[in-house]
Amino acid sequence: MSMCYVMQLSKIKMASSVGVRKLPQYLKEIRILLCQRSSSSQGVRDWVEKCYVDLKKQNPAFPIRVRECSGIQPKMYARYDFGQESCADLENMNSQQVNETLYKFADSKPQ
Repeated sequence: MSMCYVMQLSKIKMASSVGVRKLPQYLKEIRILLCQRSSSSQGVRDWVEKCYVDLKKQNPAFPIRVRECSGIQPKMYARYDFGQESCADLENMNSQQVNETLYKFADSKPQ
């Protein structure tokens, strides 16, 4: 195996694990809605491809629901203790912005 190939593999592995961490217990569920084809959902689709698997590996029992529906605007919902919910519009965000939105939900414990 060439050294170049090994370096590329390690870069891919490092990039995929950047920003993945345990989600707090007061956060009960994340729901993501997206369109399979619209350009406004492209960043969400990219996030699912790049980040979802690593996030699930780090949080195997945590429910992360990804729902596709034609023609809808992409959104993320966070459900907390006592049924409290927050929502964020993901329209035209890139995958990094989607990840940041998820961790904003994780960092903001409702009162």
